[in-house]
Formats: sequence, C-alpha cells, structure tokens
Amino acid sequence: MSVKQGSATPSAPPLDRGLLVLAGVQMVGSFAALLDATIVTVALDSIAREFRVAESAVAWVSTSYLLTMALVTPLVGWAVDRFGVRRMWFFALGTFLLGSVLCGIAPSAGSLVAFRVVQGLGGGLVLPLNLIILGRAAGPERFGRVMSLVGVPGQLAPILGPVAGGLIVAQSGWRWVFLVNIPLCLLALALSLRTLPRAAERGDAPLDRRGLLLLPPGLVLLVYGFSRIDERATGTGVAVTAGCLAAGAALVGGFVVHARRADAPLIDLRLFSVRTFRASAVMTFLHGIAVYGPLLLLPLYFARVLGMDADTVGRYLAPQGIGSLVGIAVAGSLADRFGARPLVLASTGLTLLGTLPFTQLASGPDPLLLGGSLVVRGFGVGLLGVAIATASYRDVPRDRIARATGTISVVQRVGASFGTAAMALLLALQLSGDAGPAARASGAAYGNTFWWAVALTVVALVPAAMLPRKAPAGPAGDGADAAPAKDGSVDTDPGDGAAAASRTD
Repeated sequence: MSVKQGSATPSAPPLDRGLLVLAGVQMVGSFAALLDATIVTVALDSIAREFRVAESAVAWVSTSYLLTMALVTPLVGWAVDRFGVRRMWFFALGTFLLGSVLCGIAPSAGSLVAFRVVQGLGGGLVLPLNLIILGRAAGPERFGRVMSLVGVPGQLAPILGPVAGGLIVAQSGWRWVFLVNIPLCLLALALSLRTLPRAAERGDAPLDRRGLLLLPPGLVLLVYGFSRIDERATGTGVAVTAGCLAAGAALVGGFVVHARRADAPLIDLRLFSVRTFRASAVMTFLHGIAVYGPLLLLPLYFARVLGMDADTVGRYLAPQGIGSLVGIAVAGSLADRFGARPLVLASTGLTLLGTLPFTQLASGPDPLLLGGSLVVRGFGVGLLGVAIATASYRDVPRDRIARATGTISVVQRVGASFGTAAMALLLALQLSGDAGPAARASGAAYGNTFWWAVALTVVALVPAAMLPRKAPAGPAGDGADAAPAKDGSVDTDPGDGAAAASRTD
C-alpha cells in the first residue's frame, strides 16, 4: 500500500536517478511477495481437486503462507543488525525463490503446505526489508516521495492477483501460479547485485530468544488445532486436536507473562495499555479476517457451485480489488477530515453492505449483483484498513512507533491466517451437515458461512467505539518526514504520516 506523499519544500533534495533505479529494483523484488498473497486463491479449487483434499485442508495453502509471514516479521530488526541489510535482502529473495520452485513441483497437499512455509519465510522478510533499504537510501526528506512510488505494487496486487491467477491456471495449470515467481525473483536478484548499497549500519538489537520459543510455535499450534475441529475424529484424533489447542494456549500465555517482564520482547504488549492502540489492534485482527476469509470462500463458490473456470473466477474477483484501490486512494484525506471513529463506522457499514448479498448464495443471486457487491465491499475494506491505521499511532509515544508498527503488522497477518482457517472450518461444518451435497450444489453452505463473516464484521463495531472521534489536533505528520526503523516500520509522529507508514505493508 502506498504512503501519502508529503509536501515537498524548496530545500527538499530531488529524487536522483540512482535512488529511482534502486526503488524500481525494490518494486520488482517486493511485487512477487505481495502478489502471492492473493494470486493463489484462484488456484485453490484446482489444487484441492488434483490432490483430492477437502476445503479445510486446502485452506492451509494460504494460511501457512500468511502465518509464516506474521511470525518472521518481528525478527527483521534483529536480523538486519546481526547480518546486514544486503545479506538479508538476498537471503529473503533467495528463500522466496526456493519456496516458489518447491511449491511448483510439490507432489502432495502436505508438501505444498510445507513449501508455502518456506515461501512465507522469504516473503515475510522481503516487505519490511524493502522499507529499510529505501529509507536508508532516501533519508527522511525523500522517504515519503519514494514510498508513494513503490507503494503502487501494493495497490495493484489485490486487483492483479485474482485476474493473473485465473489466467495462469486456465492456460498453464495451478503450478505456474508459483513458478511465475522465478523470473521475477531472478531479475530482482540480478539487479540487486548492481544497485544495492554494500555499506550497512550495524547495531546491537537483542534477540528475544525466550519469546521466539514461545510465541511462534504457540500461534501455529492454536491455528492448526482450530482447523482440526471439523474432523469429528475420536480417540487419538480428538486428543491431538485438544493437545494442540492446549499447548498453543499455554505457549501464548507463557509469552504474555514473559513479555510483561522483558526489556525488549518479540511483541511489546505494553503498547496495549494505550486505549486507542488496543482498539486498533482488535480492529486490525478483525480486518484481516474480513479481507482474507472471503478470499477463500468466493473462488471456491464460483468454481464449485457456478461452475466457472479459473479465468472467469479471476475476472469476477477483480471488482473487489478495484473497490479497495479506490477506497485506499481517498481514505487518507477522509481520515484527516473526519477522524478515525466516523470513518471506521462508515467503512464497516459499507463492508457489511457489500457482504450481505453473499449470505443469499443459496438462491443463486445475479452475477452483476455479486460484482457490484464486491466493489462496495472492496471500497469499505480499503477505507477500513486506512482508518484503523490512522488511529493506531495517535496516542503511541514517538519512541515506540517502531514497535507499534511491527506489532500491528503481526496482528494483521495473524488475523488473516486465522480468518482463512476459520472460514474453511465453518464451510467444512456446513458441507458435512445433513444437507451435504445439496448444500454444496445450491451454494447454501457458502451463504451460511458468509453469515459468520457478517457477524465478525458487526463485532468490529465494539472496538470502533473506543477509537478517537476527531482527528488529532495540529497538522498531521508528513510522510516525507518519516524515517524507517530497523524492523521496517516508519518512525514518525503519530498522525497521518504514521498511518501512511503502516499502509506500506
């Protein structure tokens, strides 16, 4: 996503050719990782059919990628200090490339999920490293203008992902959804060898080893255990599911206790003592569910109930990306004018309005109605994401903005992975009910699952009431005055500049 361009002053240094070339190379490197979060959704039906797995199992193709991205984000700052930004950039691109190749040749659903973890490891590092590299090269005076350019791929990915995925699956098969990353990564690696600065600052950021042993495995066990609930197994199966949930809860609980005492925890939980940040974090989690949960349901509905091919599915999903792009484009000025709470309430209402028609999928609604609903829904989701980001940093002290940005990024990605797993679980429960095949054929199971998406969106109104009513007094922070921190966040005054920084993720 883009950062709002700050007002250039006469003394502001220009964007020289070297910086523009570096920005272009970074765009190539980050675009593949951004695109991969949405391009795969159109291929899920083909993957499920080839490997003969259920919806709940194929959902892990998306969930594992998103969850891994969330888990590695807090490590970026330490890794840059320990190994240098140049080494980490090549490691991230190389790992993403390796994961893409492995996914493209995966022999089974289980191996595909495992290889998506490798891919998510690289993708989760690429995006914050992109901010660090450009921030160091541009400096605070030019950072906002540079990010207004490199943010374009983040805006285009939700639009191009489903469309490109549909074309690729229809013409070449689902494996090429992953293999298409190879030329992009190789091009980025080759260009980076010549353009990426060799000099890099080193620091002494400590690694929270205890937190690393507690939080990542705890989150993985919770999401995995949750996804197994629909299996209705007995004996050992029930014990495994309960054990995963209990162990995950214990590890996350242990991290909470540890983080309250540690000086530099993996996630700074003390930020949640700030009321607006706490409310924004809850909203961010629910926003992740609202965005990525339906991205699982809709392609499966279009393919399995309406019988569309992958190319047609991609075109039908494009309106949501277009609506989201328009919402993001106007959200910054609206947030400055009206403040967070009114914009969150309005955008939540639009998201609800755009989601409600999908609860009636059993009656086979008109495709034009679905397309229009996707535009409205995408517009609401785009507005909502920026409105939440605007409020997130309002009351956070300047010296904690970097940690706040990393925390919000992790919360959003965990919400996205949880949303994918939750919608897959709910859909599987609907499909395994008494209606079974009839529900699948009529779309009733998908429509009933969308009622849960509606309910979760309604729940978001509760934390919205805790957000500030008005925009902060005084001029909002300027994106051009922002400087990135080591973890890829942007250290700036709370206000629109900080919100804009978060929009780059």
